[in-house]
Amino acid sequence: MEYIDILNKRYATKAMNGKVAPQEKIDKILEAIRLAPTSSGLQPFEVFVITDQNVKAKIREIAWNQSQITDCSHLIIFAAWDNYTEDRINHMFDLTNEVRGFKNEGWENYRQQLLSSYPQRDSEKNFEHAARQTYIAFMSAITQAAVEGLDSTPMEGFDNNALDLILELKKKGLKSTLLLPIGYRDSENDWLVKLPKVRKPMQELVTTI
Repeated sequence: MEYIDILNKRYATKAMNGKVAPQEKIDKILEAIRLAPTSSGLQPFEVFVITDQNVKAKIREIAWNQSQITDCSHLIIFAAWDNYTEDRINHMFDLTNEVRGFKNEGWENYRQQLLSSYPQRDSEKNFEHAARQTYIAFMSAITQAAVEGLDSTPMEGFDNNALDLILELKKKGLKSTLLLPIGYRDSENDWLVKLPKVRKPMQELVTTI
């Protein structure tokens, strides 16, 4: 199936049937997240995969009682860094040098550029920047799920502070940003499954200059 065909086929699943997805499919989704581009290659977030039904139930309570959270196979949670620190920046630059096996003067100059600016900025500004990176990886996960024949539901509708408490994210220097239930649609109870996808026509969306 062509990529555009996959995008046309996927939709925000409104009901899931509880069937468990093969781990190899979930692993590919996680790899798609890992490979997603991020600003300066810093990957300023972590991902949590929830399969424990008790934890899912707690999250459902603070997420508008959306059934997909407990009826999905795997619940993926994105959590961004709460701030950019010297340690976090240095870790990713050091990792790059380790993997590539050499140091590059331009790359090291760029390291110093970030170290002289990011940690000094307001922490909320830094978190908002890191949070935007999770949306890039989020789309990679959604698309890979569709490639794997799995359904998903992008979610921003939840109490971030309450979720941070449930997962004890503050002590990890993280704040939750997005939820992504992954699983299989319950076609009989999903009101959206048979409705056509609606998007703006191209002429309303795109301006060529």
